Amino acid sequence: MILYHGSSMAVERPKLIHQPRGLDFGAGFYLTSSEEQARRFSRIVCNRNRQGVPAVSIFDFDLGEALRRLVVMQFSGADAEWLRFVLENRMKTYSGEAYDVVSGAVANDNVMPTIQALLGGFLTEEAALVALKTKKLVDQYCLKSEAALALLRFVRAYEVEEA
Repeated sequence: MILYHGSSMAVERPKLIHQPRGLDFGAGFYLTSSEEQARRFSRIVCNRNRQGVPAVSIFDFDLGEALRRLVVMQFSGADAEWLRFVLENRMKTYSGEAYDVVSGAVANDNVMPTIQALLGGFLTEEAALVALKTKKLVDQYCLKSEAALALLRFVRAYEVEEA
């Protein structure tokens, strides 16, 4: 399957880099099947870091092999299990099973206000899930181990034109 990675530079050889901030699925190398999402994220990263050039790197990922050999968690939608997993990873309190690959919806800018309202006690989990059902959610794949990264094959990269 073809996956895209948006960043402030082309990435031919992905590495596992631990981030100081909590991410949806924890530390790992993030990709998406949405080229447009990767393009948007490349611009966000450049703006956040105030350096680099927005770029999308394209990879072929052997999901079938990952499912056969690795520990994979696939969330089918923004359900209660996904929401708890994202919250625990964002708060850096996740202590469950270690996965090589996690896939599911991305808690992007459209979703974050709902998650922040939940964290702030302004929404219940049930109300947050109802609110999330109205959002268009894009997918993400987080590769969390060297074994998972080994199933990626770099295809090409390109610079993203300014919006």
